[in-house]
Amino acid sequence: MGNIVKTGNISIGQGSQLVLISGPCVIENYETTFQTASFLKELTARLNIPFIFKASYDKANRTSINSFRGPGLSDGLEILGRIKSELDLAIISDVHRISEIADAASVLDVIQIPAFLCRQTDFIKEVAKTGKPLNIKKGQFLAPWDMKNVVEKVTATGNNQILLTERGTMFGYNNLVVDFRGIKIMQDIGWPVIFDATHSIQLPGGAGESSGGQREFASTLANAAVAAGVDGVFMEVHPDPDKALCDGPNSLKLDTLYELLSQLQGIRKALFV
Repeated sequence: MGNIVKTGNISIGQGSQLVLISGPCVIENYETTFQTASFLKELTARLNIPFIFKASYDKANRTSINSFRGPGLSDGLEILGRIKSELDLAIISDVHRISEIADAASVLDVIQIPAFLCRQTDFIKEVAKTGKPLNIKKGQFLAPWDMKNVVEKVTATGNNQILLTERGTMFGYNNLVVDFRGIKIMQDIGWPVIFDATHSIQLPGGAGESSGGQREFASTLANAAVAAGVDGVFMEVHPDPDKALCDGPNSLKLDTLYELLSQLQGIRKALFV
């Protein structure tokens, strides 16, 4: 059995409850972010699902220079801090620069390392030194067994609070596929594995100046991942995905989540009765 990762009263791994990491891709404004966080808190409380709220203060890896990136470090962390306090939620967001780490760690409960930065040794070590739990996205260009080397960069600092996230592998141009063997392979490295159901159906750069997506397949892949024994599910959601300023094509509508989360719970219970 692998390690258990804890943040607050949430335990992840070793047959613990399936955790949900969810929220909008990027902070568009306080109102939309709070509305989404409040909806998710009420829904997950009703379903008894441990929940970590996710939103990015800056998306530094957008397809186009003209793409919306978010409010930035200072304003974004202020919004996340308010929501954390007002709703009593655990918060996760991604960090892209060493210079941001200290400020981000003062607000975030879990720090996310983006897929494109999962091989950046010095960056990973500096994030790990905060002692915070880390959620490391497996790069689209890596095999699942390659994540052992990434984990060793974290544990070399003394940090043993690690989540690994499967988010699909590049399959030709502008397309991703998921090899569900990777969930077991990464769990055998020794840490809990999260499945990113919405980035796995992304079409990177597929819309020319932005990424496309096939949100109609997100529930199918999420169900398959939970059946494969994943420890948590990551989903980007939005009140109106077609109007979202980032990753709308692969984001899920809030009003579809009750049915999907209920399905995932049922599958999880069938595995761990």
